[in-house]
Amino acid sequence: MSDVRIRVSNLVFSWPDGTPVLDGLSFVLGPVRTGLVAPNGAGKSSLLKLLVGELSPLSGQVTVDGVVGYLPQNLPLDGEATVADVLGVTSKLRALDAIAAGDVDPAHFDVVDDDWDLRERSAAALARLGLKDVAPERRLATFSGGEAMSLGLVAQLLRRPDVLLLDEPTNNLDQATRQRLYGALQEWKGCLLVASHDRELLDRMEQIAELTPSGLRLYGGGYAFYRETQEAERRAAEQQARNLRSELKREKRDM
Repeated sequence: MSDVRIRVSNLVFSWPDGTPVLDGLSFVLGPVRTGLVAPNGAGKSSLLKLLVGELSPLSGQVTVDGVVGYLPQNLPLDGEATVADVLGVTSKLRALDAIAAGDVDPAHFDVVDDDWDLRERSAAALARLGLKDVAPERRLATFSGGEAMSLGLVAQLLRRPDVLLLDEPTNNLDQATRQRLYGALQEWKGCLLVASHDRELLDRMEQIAELTPSGLRLYGGGYAFYRETQEAERRAAEQQARNLRSELKREKRDM
């Protein structure tokens, strides 16, 4: 079985006004932690939306294998929704409560399926990201922006996705919450693609993907290695330019 989880071939995408964003983009990603970097407006968020089908390319193919989890920058959440609603576990928790109360309706068992430890897993995942003892009935409107982002990440992790796509997940997080998120992602296994400007988060990735209009260049290692490699390439290019100028001067003298 192939380890490839994301496959993109000749992807072309433009803004509605015709401004090109991606032109012939092709790459594959396997089950590794990848940090996605590029200047603002270069198409990082658009690429993630293309991968989950929220945007459609002008041409090209996108294939993502397995269950996909996606956390956008701005969560479209209803303030009246409960924690259980955001986590997507409301119906299963109700079924578990009904069974615990003695209701043996087969429909409840169908809803629960194999998630008998769902309440415990949910509580553990919430605590892992600093949301300990948060009641499933609590309304989203009572959470801060950072807490809502953490809750959104818990919702994705509970789905046990094969592919996890995160867009600037540390925005609005304080340092303590960021550290918890770093730890959760460090332990997560699967194909992870994170668009971020957070250097500490990027330095915890297994590879860095630099997005350009025509390609995605991969650098093994974290953000520090990526910058060191860029600097070494810049110095080598400058040295080559100096050598060419010197050679040109010699040729002129010989002539």
